[in-house]
Amino acid sequence: MEIELINGFFNVYKEKALSHRYITNGHIVPLLKKFSSNFKIKTIGRSVLNEPIYALELGYGKKRILMWSQMHGNESTTTKAIFDLFNTLMSNEKVVQNILSVCTLCVIPILNPDGAAAYTRVNANNIDLNRDAQKLTQPESLVLKSVFESFKPHFCYNLHGQRTIFSAGRTNKPATVSFLAPAQDSKCTVTSNRKIAMEIIVSMNTMLQKEIPGQVGVYDDAFNLNCVGDAFQSKNIPTILFEAGHYKNDYARDVTRKYIYIALFSSLLYISNKNPDGSMHRPYFDIPENEKLFFDIVIRNGRLNKDGIKADIGIMYQERLVDNKVLFIPKIEKIEDLSKFYGHKEYYANGSLVLAENNKVLEVNDENDFVIINNEKIALLMK
Repeated sequence: MEIELINGFFNVYKEKALSHRYITNGHIVPLLKKFSSNFKIKTIGRSVLNEPIYALELGYGKKRILMWSQMHGNESTTTKAIFDLFNTLMSNEKVVQNILSVCTLCVIPILNPDGAAAYTRVNANNIDLNRDAQKLTQPESLVLKSVFESFKPHFCYNLHGQRTIFSAGRTNKPATVSFLAPAQDSKCTVTSNRKIAMEIIVSMNTMLQKEIPGQVGVYDDAFNLNCVGDAFQSKNIPTILFEAGHYKNDYARDVTRKYIYIALFSSLLYISNKNPDGSMHRPYFDIPENEKLFFDIVIRNGRLNKDGIKADIGIMYQERLVDNKVLFIPKIEKIEDLSKFYGHKEYYANGSLVLAENNKVLEVNDENDFVIINNEKIALLMK
């Protein structure tokens, strides 16, 4: 029954003002006003370019959960899901009131507003904030550290987005949602707090399998103390990495946001109704590890020139911000045998000649809006 309940909530409370991939402070600030009567909204610091960094605190329970999104500015799917969640938590639903009575949430919707505005992974100083957990060279890193120390969370949610290359294990299914209970030492010891994080991931995976069976993965737990998740885990706080990935034809990530919402809401239900102690962590190890097995487009068995050289052609979309819109530009990544890989979309040349515009030979790193297969023009550019 819980999955029907959560699906119903998403359909009612989805934030319609947020869509596609480009989400900035300019998009979320107008939305913050409607939460001011229910949530505590604070400016917790400033970015390199002096943009405000906001946090929303809601609930009044003893279990404290810290979430942050868009640490990487171009990973916005989780931000959309957060606002869907905010709308839900504004409601008078009985289950919502129970969550708020048991839990207190502190949520940073956009930790890296400069990167969000530029649609880049890094901040305005060209620093990856998720590799700055020890040196703390950036103002955004110091903001997160300060919130972590003052809020004193019992659980941390590190919210990210991942590329379309990932499969859930060695399968032809994309990793639509991925998780990780980060390591906290070089031996990747399965500590008590990691077990708690794993148990919560197990609960979310159980729910997601009802919606996207076989499309949930986990990352390997190679230890890097410079990463924020590893750093917070090392402080004995159960920390969970969330990764919003690809769903069929959903390059806008407006379908994936639903599955992130399901994961977030179901985890809050789990934490509010139970006391996770790590005793239910073992199914975590049954979740398949992510593999890099996908291209956006694969053209199978194409002949590249009249001499008869044949190969598969792997194409990846390059995300590019143009006039405040994210465009997906097709770029040839590989020309070789790709029989062990999959395409989110596949074409079969069956030995026919495959050429670029003006009948030019295809080459790696070319950006092509279309190709010509057996004299037929095939559009690659996303509509």
